[in-house]
Amino acid sequence: MRALLPAWRLPVPARAPEPPCGLCCASRRRLAHQWWGRASSPGRGDGAAVRPRARERPPWRVLFFGTDDFAREVLRALSAARENKRDQIVENLEVVTVPSPSPKGLPVKSYALQAQLPVYEWPDVGSGDFDVGVVASFGRLLSEELILKFPYGILNVHPSYLPRWRGPAPVVHTVLHGDAVTGVTIMQIKPKRFDVGPIIKQETIPVPPQCTAKELETVLSRLGANMLISVLRNLPESLKNERQQPAEGVTYAPKISVALSCVKWEEQTPEEILRLQRAIGSMIPLQTLWMGSTIKLLDLVEAHRPDLADQKLMGQSVLPGTIIYHKQSQTLLVCCKGGWIGIRSVIFKKKLTAADFYNGYLHLWFQQNSQTQLKECRFQTLNLTKKKHRKESKLLLCNSALSI
Repeated sequence: MRALLPAWRLPVPARAPEPPCGLCCASRRRLAHQWWGRASSPGRGDGAAVRPRARERPPWRVLFFGTDDFAREVLRALSAARENKRDQIVENLEVVTVPSPSPKGLPVKSYALQAQLPVYEWPDVGSGDFDVGVVASFGRLLSEELILKFPYGILNVHPSYLPRWRGPAPVVHTVLHGDAVTGVTIMQIKPKRFDVGPIIKQETIPVPPQCTAKELETVLSRLGANMLISVLRNLPESLKNERQQPAEGVTYAPKISVALSCVKWEEQTPEEILRLQRAIGSMIPLQTLWMGSTIKLLDLVEAHRPDLADQKLMGQSVLPGTIIYHKQSQTLLVCCKGGWIGIRSVIFKKKLTAADFYNGYLHLWFQQNSQTQLKECRFQTLNLTKKKHRKESKLLLCNSALSI
């Protein structure tokens, strides 16, 4: 890449070629404008910063930006396209990721080192010349100056059917809101805002019933990797067919915070709680408050309304958060808005089955207290303090690539 020079040291630009004779003035001006456009960067003035010369066909020189498991699958496809000498789409592949406090490092960095690819840590992007950039789950805004270094721009592999779920956690929000259909979008990166660039390619898929965000991410990563290779196979033609995102149907997928994991028994239905578990359970266990202590909820299942006569609760006021132990299924049944949810294991000081929690804690409490005090022994919504919330949110951002 040619370094930017002070104006007084800029080289004299080459003379534009003379247009063929016989063209009208408008045609001659248009040809001259196209020539100057190729010789200078947009918005910088003629000759201020010349882009690398663009190739017209593969194999391409690619700089990849990514972090998590979704991005690793896309990087794996690019690496395979580089190794396939009979149908080579990628000639040179280098990687940019972000620093990680984990000793294992992020999935993208681990794979890049394994594949012996050059790796840079943001904001270092190396100094090589590339034809196109590729972004997947990177979570950093790229400057216009950086984008203009790539003759074909920077492509983003985004795991949603844009403009639905713009933002850093589209897969989580797809599951959390019960979407029946999702997809992958290949789009052009624009500076200053996330996920607003023109669409190059889109495909939809049905969301598998009862799938978790992690399972859906795996499906979408493979679809996105295949779509990207298809775009790169005929990149100039693909870019000619780009289209702007529609203004209707825009939704946002903000970062996931620890506060989302606190179950609101009075407000959330069984279906909403189960969706919440499938959406974020692989990152953060759902949690609640019991007798002043935090309990993490694992292995949530559907549950039918219990027989209150069998539980000696006839005539009792069953409030949201009320806990019943169902001996036959060895499940804790918890009342919530409009129904009941089943819990088969918890973390309370250590991991416990529902039977262990009942025998060690609930049964003893019921023996020592009257049935009229039942409401005191229920689960209640946990309100995280700001200090604790900030601390746990920081841990979440460090350990979960989905929320970068």
